[in-house]
Amino acid sequence: MKKPTILAVLGIVSLMLATLPVRYASAWGQRPRATYEDTPADYAIGADLSFLKQAEDRGTVFKDNGQAQPGLRIFREHGYNWIRLRLFHTPTRLPNNLEYTIALAKDARKLGYKFLLNYHYSDTWADPGKQTIPQAWQGKSHAELVQAVREYTRDTIAAFRAAGVLPDMVQPGNEITPGMLWPDGKLPANWDNFAELLQAAIAGVKAGSGDAPCPRIMIHIDKGGNRKATQGFFDKLNSCHVPYDVIGQSFYPWWHGSLEDLRENLAFMAQEYRKDIILVEVAYNWRPTEYKNKEAPFPETPEGQRQFLEQVHRLVLETPHGLGKGIFWWEPAVTGGLRSRGFFDDEGNALPVITVFDKLQSARQP
Repeated sequence: MKKPTILAVLGIVSLMLATLPVRYASAWGQRPRATYEDTPADYAIGADLSFLKQAEDRGTVFKDNGQAQPGLRIFREHGYNWIRLRLFHTPTRLPNNLEYTIALAKDARKLGYKFLLNYHYSDTWADPGKQTIPQAWQGKSHAELVQAVREYTRDTIAAFRAAGVLPDMVQPGNEITPGMLWPDGKLPANWDNFAELLQAAIAGVKAGSGDAPCPRIMIHIDKGGNRKATQGFFDKLNSCHVPYDVIGQSFYPWWHGSLEDLRENLAFMAQEYRKDIILVEVAYNWRPTEYKNKEAPFPETPEGQRQFLEQVHRLVLETPHGLGKGIFWWEPAVTGGLRSRGFFDDEGNALPVITVFDKLQSARQP
């Protein structure tokens, strides 16, 4: 393929900037192209490893350079400094209950990881397509749900604190663009209920923390490449006076838009809200999966997967005002049908993507 000339590349960049709203394009123009040396000390290099303990308990072996090692150690040795763990209320088929999550958090904390706790407020997956009330809370009134959310959050946070693994950050709800705890907190119809449920969750985090520093609060939605939807959600949320510290976004390019869309939204969020921003769910496939019948932004190959993470990391670093604070890969140690999104091949060998942050590894060790 013919390589583009420098003038052609500059033309493309100029066109991209020209398509942004003026004040967001201006913000990007004030930021030089980021390098790995620009990664700040507080930048989260994270992984959602909620299934890792289950996989290893069942005998899955992960290997780095041909050597079998515990998965947590492999990621730590490649610069990862944050772990994200989900918590279901009373799961029946999935492992992520309180006991399991505390055990995994303790293993991670021993290796120096910081800890982001992801409440689903459900017995199973909560996401844009479903936000199912836990069975234990079925039939409760709105006022009773608000009380249940506060007390449950308070008690579980207190349990983490008692175990020596108080989270460093908490997200009350997972991808909550459509609300949570349906139908009571379903959006857009029930914003007042939703806001009260969120406020109850945040109050529970503070109460459960006791005299320890309260974890930072992240609000997580699934609109990484959608500026309009992001604005609609956060403008309304802010009008409800819900207190939070960090904006969390999911970005899977086959669902959430192009890298240019992501760039525009990062600029918008930084300019408009002046909050720290983390891409808290990101993934790409190392073999053809999502782009079999359409053009892919990067090849769905091991090398293309590595290139994707490098580019997304660079975009986060270039977020205006230094507000891009990190990136989390969703389940890089996943097995089964979603393994093509992970960091290991079918034999458990680490793929090139795991080396993306090796340049920072020495600075990230405890």
